[in-house]
Amino acid sequence: MLECLVVGIGGFIGSVCRYAIGLIPLREGTIFPIKTLIINILGSFLIGVITGLALKNPSINPRLVLFIKTGICGGFTTFSSFALETGDLIKNGHGGLAVAYGFLSMVLGVIAVLAGEAFTRAS
Repeated sequence: MLECLVVGIGGFIGSVCRYAIGLIPLREGTIFPIKTLIINILGSFLIGVITGLALKNPSINPRLVLFIKTGICGGFTTFSSFALETGDLIKNGHGGLAVAYGFLSMVLGVIAVLAGEAFTRAS
């Protein structure tokens, strides 16, 4: 039961951080969903870092790993926003941007996880 509380608190923190980034004003008329892309890449990097640290140092408290990976990263990143924004781009006639957004989200997300893990090996 404590694990559920740990994940919930982490999720709260991640969700509030995601909301705060969503409040950052962008230039009027920006179509590309850059904030969600940045959020998902940052979250991917963070989950890579914590995974790398946990692998490097098995004495790290598993609840801390759960707090960050499932709680914070889970609350911070969002597949549903990605899917909604991609659908909106398609519906609004921006199919090319939708493909670019999907490609960048997947490729940069995986690269960010690997970079996060590599970052922990280098330090």
